[in-house]
Amino acid sequence: MDEDSRYEAVRSRDARFDGEFFFAVETTGIYCRPSCPAVTPKRRNVRFFATAAAAQGSGFRACRRCRPDAVPGSAEWNVRADVVGRAMRLIGDGIVDREGVAGLAARLGYSARQVQRQLTTELGAGPVALARAQRAHTARVLLQTTGLAITEIGFAAGFASVRQFNDTIREVYASTPTELRAAAPKGGRGDRLTGTPTAGIPLRLAYRGTYQAGLVFDLLEREAVPGVEDVSGPAGRRTYRRTLRLPHGTGIVAVQERMGVVRKRAPAGDHIAPGPSAPGPLAAPASRLRATPASATHPGGWLDARLHLTDPRDLTTAVQRLRRLFDLDADPYAVDERLGDDSRLGPMVAVRPGLRSPGAADAEELAVRAVVGSVEAERLVRRYGKALDAPCGSLTHLFPEAAVLAGAEPHGPLGALTAALADGALRLDPGADRDEAHRALLDLPGLDARTVAVIRTRALGDPDVAPPDTPDSWRPWRSYALQHLRAAGELE
Repeated sequence: MDEDSRYEAVRSRDARFDGEFFFAVETTGIYCRPSCPAVTPKRRNVRFFATAAAAQGSGFRACRRCRPDAVPGSAEWNVRADVVGRAMRLIGDGIVDREGVAGLAARLGYSARQVQRQLTTELGAGPVALARAQRAHTARVLLQTTGLAITEIGFAAGFASVRQFNDTIREVYASTPTELRAAAPKGGRGDRLTGTPTAGIPLRLAYRGTYQAGLVFDLLEREAVPGVEDVSGPAGRRTYRRTLRLPHGTGIVAVQERMGVVRKRAPAGDHIAPGPSAPGPLAAPASRLRATPASATHPGGWLDARLHLTDPRDLTTAVQRLRRLFDLDADPYAVDERLGDDSRLGPMVAVRPGLRSPGAADAEELAVRAVVGSVEAERLVRRYGKALDAPCGSLTHLFPEAAVLAGAEPHGPLGALTAALADGALRLDPGADRDEAHRALLDLPGLDARTVAVIRTRALGDPDVAPPDTPDSWRPWRSYALQHLRAAGELE
């Protein structure tokens, strides 16, 4: 998209491009999402930015009406396998907060200077600025949804000092933390969720476009491993719950199938999950402006969720893992536009617009389950899983770690996989090189191409995995094409 196309999206308040880019108004000092309901500024006063961090770095503060920090992440990072795409996935997972820029660079196999240069050149912000913008949003969520002390929130969000926390909140939101807390909407939404822990953080996990939630929950219900996951409630109102192993502690999450729908815009104050975002030519073709008027599209919505964390520093990481599991940063407009033109897939897309390709909440866990199957996975949980300090209903355990399984059952495909994960020979983290991981998986004894494809699709979140004989016209969305074929009963 060029700047004229972006301005047209702003002028028409097109929610399809929320998260794909941001715009700022020089006369007000505010930056917004494209669908902001405020009066459209004059073109000469508008600047466009690839990321919220770049807008903040140029001195603009977040709009209080449209909450530009609360948009879905860009689908571009699901597609790209280069260093910038991998870096953005790692930053979203909180690596910079936990390991610093040096840790990010080491995981990418580049020097810190090279990573800084590439991110700044393309996105207008380096890794520290991108992580800072994410920390600011995490702090806002905690301020407006929990009763934690403000000082605790600063450190939980990843800030190194109270002063840094206060200064950042003032710069980003033009408010103090106390003022931001006071501005929170009255009345929580936690009571709307069933089967959730009594304490926790209520969230709205935003998505763009149409979302086929029923098919995602069907899959999660079929695959649920007792002790670690459960799905309860009638179709259309189900609640998915699971345990999470996180960098600083553990978590229990509940996500509800019943969806909230954005009609014009997300109401101010909605606590929508954070994530790095930037524009992408694959995710946001300018032709969409001409081909599909905004009034004819579904603007998006959210899934209600509640997170119970033993350590609030894990909020950002937990949210990003849920977003990958439910494929919430996908761009259904781009996917449906490409696949809908295919003679075979077109009728399927018409029946199921916005079909998602689910990922994984824990990549290593997904890889183990892909190798052993659901029945054996349940046995592994009972025998080797770590029991929760405070079970929540049927949720009693964390899935066993790879290192534990490698030591306990070192033989066969499971032993080979877990040993490779435990010693670092195989990486499945958000910044892993997908091609390298694919080759490493194929080298392991007992893993066939089909199992490796499942791991690449689900654990690594690759949107373009399919048998080699599939048409090139399905690229870069072949994982979604296979989901359509399965939903239509043409594949197992």
